[in-house]
Amino acid sequence: MSSKNNSLVQGTMILTIGLFLSKVLGLIYIAPFYSIVGSENIGLYQYAYVPYNIMLTIAISGAPIAVSKFVSKYNALGDYDASRRLLKSGTLIMLITGFVSFLIMFLMAEPFANLVIEDKDQEFTVEDVATVIRWVSFALIVVPVMSLFRGYFQGNQYMMPTSVSQLVEQIARIVFLLGGAYLAVDILGQSEKTGVSIAVFAAFIGAIAGILVLYYYWRKYKPEFNSLLQGSTSTNYLSYKEIYREILFSTMPYIFVGMANSLYQLVDLTTFNKAMAEIGQAAISDRELGYLNLLTHKLVMIPVMLATGFSMALIPHITKYYTKGEQNPLNRSLDQTFQLLLFLTVPAIIGLTVLSTEFYTLFYEKDANGIEVLAAYAPVALLFSLYPVTAAILQGIDRQKWIVLSTLFGLLLKLALNIPFVTMFETNGAILATAIGYIATIIINIGVIVAAMDYRSKMLTRRMILIGIMNAVMAVVVLIVHLVLIFIDPIDGKFDSFLYILICAGVGAAVYGYMALRTGLAQKLLGDRITRIASKLGF
Repeated sequence: MSSKNNSLVQGTMILTIGLFLSKVLGLIYIAPFYSIVGSENIGLYQYAYVPYNIMLTIAISGAPIAVSKFVSKYNALGDYDASRRLLKSGTLIMLITGFVSFLIMFLMAEPFANLVIEDKDQEFTVEDVATVIRWVSFALIVVPVMSLFRGYFQGNQYMMPTSVSQLVEQIARIVFLLGGAYLAVDILGQSEKTGVSIAVFAAFIGAIAGILVLYYYWRKYKPEFNSLLQGSTSTNYLSYKEIYREILFSTMPYIFVGMANSLYQLVDLTTFNKAMAEIGQAAISDRELGYLNLLTHKLVMIPVMLATGFSMALIPHITKYYTKGEQNPLNRSLDQTFQLLLFLTVPAIIGLTVLSTEFYTLFYEKDANGIEVLAAYAPVALLFSLYPVTAAILQGIDRQKWIVLSTLFGLLLKLALNIPFVTMFETNGAILATAIGYIATIIINIGVIVAAMDYRSKMLTRRMILIGIMNAVMAVVVLIVHLVLIFIDPIDGKFDSFLYILICAGVGAAVYGYMALRTGLAQKLLGDRITRIASKLGF
């Protein structure tokens, strides 16, 4: 392809930054939205988004990654005709897929609501849940086409359209969500449930904004794409059957990885209320489920953002080394990946657990029940991080079927354990069932990796012990500082929470950073730039 404005590294950075900012915005908006609709109504929001995320994953079928791989492959062969035919036919298919998904979700809203609402004492009715599901379903018409075009641009090594469209989509969604909910509830005096309906419809508005951005870039780059098409040097004309067989084969693992977390939430959505009703807790069931599936889940996923970046970057490296049979570089790549994952995510998880009161109060309000759920749920973030990384390794070594099998096994465990655990431990029972399901899946994934690659690493074991000791020391120091702060001045509002997070995180980072530099671990894991900085600091 002709010269690009960005190198591959720059393009990847643009894509990663755009994704990260989009995720951050998706976390920040929940706090003002919470203040508009209140703690008793926010749970209604997750009744719409869990089934929506699942339908969306099915509708787009991993399209951005699969399409980008296909386009990149055949462009490299000079067959620009194949990628253009995929785009033209795929646009029609995605429109049909999106509209069918919309119809299914819209028409099945009430039956699904009947499935999740178990008791008349619950805060929400069947009609409440059905209404928000219908409003969010409109986004399914647009999003699949948007995902196709993002994949096409990425396959042509243009990352900016995807990055900008993600940001604009999120900004438009949040502006409409907050503005619409505020207008309805605080200005027009409508119910908070109406505000939630407007908020979920914002997904459609955001998708429209995102696709308009992609249309702008399409008009900008279309002359170049047409020029390449005219010079296409296709030697083997691909039939549509061959094109879509290749696309579908590439997408299946991504569907399961992308949908796993939502499927676990769906299990909670369909069994939690039933279990709570059995023990006479139907009156608080909706609120507790809101803590679990929405409010604390948003915070727990913060450390997982790092793992998402690892899994995206890992696949091509693993594939290259595995294909060439280069065992030593392959082992080093795996060692580095697991060490970096633990080195960066474990301290974040410890901080979220120790400072659960401050984080929950800062984002929402001081709520003892919500804080308790967050403290119990935060450690599960490590499992949420390990799962996509181990799945990415299996993709890289061509063991995709094991991703499907291990994920299904974990889900079956979650389904089998959820109701009995919730009846025994209430919300903590659902968290425990999720942890057990993910642990089982990760153990299977790692077992397959070890067996397929004969992967052993004493060095990784030593480093894991070192990282564990460093995090234990950091946790003790942060806990002492935290207790001293609470003793001097108990938390009273968002400002105190922000200040205490700042102080404790600063102390924790200083202690952890000092140990990492003194032991040389940071230099080994983070590269030459950190080594130079460490040398200047006298380490």
